[in-house]
Amino acid sequence: MTQIYEGGFDGRNLRVALVAGRFNETVVRQLVEGAIDCLTRHAVAASDISVVWVPGAFEIPVTAKRIASSGEFDAIVCLGAVIRGETAHFDYVAGHASNGIGAVALETGLPITNGVLTTESVAQAADRAGGKMGNKGFEAALAALEMTNLFAALPKPPADL
Repeated sequence: MTQIYEGGFDGRNLRVALVAGRFNETVVRQLVEGAIDCLTRHAVAASDISVVWVPGAFEIPVTAKRIASSGEFDAIVCLGAVIRGETAHFDYVAGHASNGIGAVALETGLPITNGVLTTESVAQAADRAGGKMGNKGFEAALAALEMTNLFAALPKPPADL
């Protein structure tokens, strides 16, 4: 018989850290609020949610690694907003944030989701932070819950991994 594994959205007894980049704070605060709303709607106790503010998206990966290494959290939700400007700076920051978040997830084996917006304009960012495109902070938190529950259901890896 085929075995199927899926994650659920039960947040009871889960500890979740949100790592939020302060740059473009007006947008990022909306993402944080969306993530907290999602987590509390799915039974994560407010006292089990920690919000860690960093200067910007560039600093998110190293902070996520530090948090993951602490063993204090079941999942990490990374939130930020990188909005294209007139220089290549956007490409470097967005790429570093995305690649770094993915690398930390692979290295630590902890469910870490990427809710860092990479948009062409402030209007696009606002649309994705509670506007007409929904709230990507909510979605990143929901993915973190699903992955945490999926990992709990999967067979445990050997101790040497």
